[in-house]
Amino acid sequence: MATILIDKLLSACVKQGASDIHITVGQPPVFRLHGRMRKLETKVLEPDDTVALMKSISPDRCQRELQEMGSADFGFAFGDQARFRVSVFKQRGNIAMVLRQIPNDKLTPEQLGLTDAIIQCVMRPRGLFLVTGPTGSGKSTTLASLINYLNETVDHHIITIEDPIEFYHEHKKSTINQREIGVDTPSFSDAIRRALRQDPDVILVGEMRDLETIEAAITAAETGHVVFGTLHTNSAQGTINRIIDAFPGNLQDQIRTQLSTSIIGVLAQTLLPRIGGGRVAAYETLLVTPAIANLIRENKTFRINSAIQTGAKFGMQLMDDALFDLWKKEICIVEDILTKAHRPDDLAKRIVAAQQGFEAPRTGLEEQ
Repeated sequence: MATILIDKLLSACVKQGASDIHITVGQPPVFRLHGRMRKLETKVLEPDDTVALMKSISPDRCQRELQEMGSADFGFAFGDQARFRVSVFKQRGNIAMVLRQIPNDKLTPEQLGLTDAIIQCVMRPRGLFLVTGPTGSGKSTTLASLINYLNETVDHHIITIEDPIEFYHEHKKSTINQREIGVDTPSFSDAIRRALRQDPDVILVGEMRDLETIEAAITAAETGHVVFGTLHTNSAQGTINRIIDAFPGNLQDQIRTQLSTSIIGVLAQTLLPRIGGGRVAAYETLLVTPAIANLIRENKTFRINSAIQTGAKFGMQLMDDALFDLWKKEICIVEDILTKAHRPDDLAKRIVAAQQGFEAPRTGLEEQ
């Protein structure tokens, strides 16, 4: 019964283009569709239903982990239609799950709205490139697109370290090895250190979630590799600060120096509902120039927003400027734009001024 139900749920998710399925006791399954939560018109789930649904898709190792730790993460393929990343967990003593759909088709950088400046940045021979944003902002999709672009254009050895593996990559022009935490390797930091002995050109770190992993990623970037990583930060300036603040105070001067020479770019992103259906990404883009490297090294990260502003000629852009452009091009409505803005009051004034035909100043020059 559960197998039939889960197959129907997964098929409907793929057909409707939902990003997530939420399964919990006391309500029907819920789809997240274009960012909005939509309850399905079906039966209210009982404890036995969620247990049966969990067992129908969870590997034995994850069921054991669920019993011991209260939660488990894994990925699985739904035939040739899509992959799903699953987080199963206990709540109020019952089983709940969230299934994130990972489409089989990887979007191109152009389809995602990534600029040539971003492409040129990731084609460099070494350095740390970070894709950041809140949960569900499309970081994995962006990274999969960039990895696929490299796979199709250069003859590299690419190692991905993920928890769990989301997008599967085939060997094309590059050789790709994908390692999953808990299956192929015990931890991100251990996998990065071992990757350095595996002749890599590119290393993708699915999540830089602790000090040890951040340290290993910076070291890998310093030693002549391109390293992709993700953080749950909302801005480029905030990303730099988050990395530095992860280290003890007595090491922060050293890490500023290391980071200033190793980081090459930060892409902070968010997803918004698109007028007419679907979703669209807005990007804040930081490309590290010698001037920005100096700001990082000299503990003047509060000036990074100003440097992004003046670095438009290099392809840099602040989030609020990207959001303003989406409004101006009539891709998103004002209400959605302002919920994602870093400085909503300033952006609202700018939009009003533009509606009245005045030339509005671009946001973000403040030093904070």
